[in-house]
Amino acid sequence: MKPAANPDPLAQLTEIRAIMDRSSRYLSLSGLSGVGAGVVALAGAAVGHFYLKSHYSDGYLHLMQGSVQERQAALPFLLLLSFVMIGVALLVAYFFTQRRTKHDGQPMWNGPARRLVASLAVPLVVGGLFCLRLYLGSDAAMVVPGLLIFYGLALLNASKFTLDEIRWLGLTQIGLGLVCMLLPGWGLLFFALGFGLGHIGYGLVMYNRYERPGTAGAAANSAVVR
Repeated sequence: MKPAANPDPLAQLTEIRAIMDRSSRYLSLSGLSGVGAGVVALAGAAVGHFYLKSHYSDGYLHLMQGSVQERQAALPFLLLLSFVMIGVALLVAYFFTQRRTKHDGQPMWNGPARRLVASLAVPLVVGGLFCLRLYLGSDAAMVVPGLLIFYGLALLNASKFTLDEIRWLGLTQIGLGLVCMLLPGWGLLFFALGFGLGHIGYGLVMYNRYERPGTAGAAANSAVVR
C-alpha cells in the first residue's frame, strides 16, 4: 500500500486564504448590474439634458451659472430624476445579483453583503448632502465633481468587501471628478462618462471575467486569492 502523498503546504495556505476571503468578501456581485446601472445613468443624463435645454438657452451651463432662485425652481425635477435613477438602478442590481447568487448557491443577504452596503452608505449619504448644499449655494458647478469623487471614495471604501474591480472603478470615478473640477462646464458629460460608461465598461469586464460561461469557475477562484 502506497503511503499518502504529503500535502503541499503552499496549496493548503492558498485554500485557507480562499475560504477566509469567501467568508469576508461578497463575490456574487453581478457585472450585469453595473451595465444596467450605466444604461440608467446615460438615460438619466439624456433626460436631464433635454429638460434643461427646454428651459434654459444654455442648458446645464446656464443652470450652474444662474441664480439660486433658478436652481431652486429646477430642484424638484432634478431630485425626482435622481430618485428614479437610483431606484431603477437598485432594482436592476437586485435582479441580476439575485440571479447570480442563485446560480452560485449563495445567500444574497449575508454578512459580507451587509458590510458592503454599510461601507457604501456613509460616503454616499454624506456626499449627497454635501453636493445638495453646493447646488443651493454659490458653487453649483462643483456638484458633479463632488458626486463623482464621493462615489469613488464610497467604492474604494467598499472594495475590501467585494471584487477587486470595484476598487479600480472607484479610482476611475475619483479621477474623472478631479478632471471635472477643472472643466466644470462639461459636468453633464463627465456625469455620463463616470456613472454611465464607467459602470458599463467595468460591468462588462466583471461579467466576462466571472460570469461568462466557461470562465466563471476559474475566475472566481482567482478573485479570492489575489
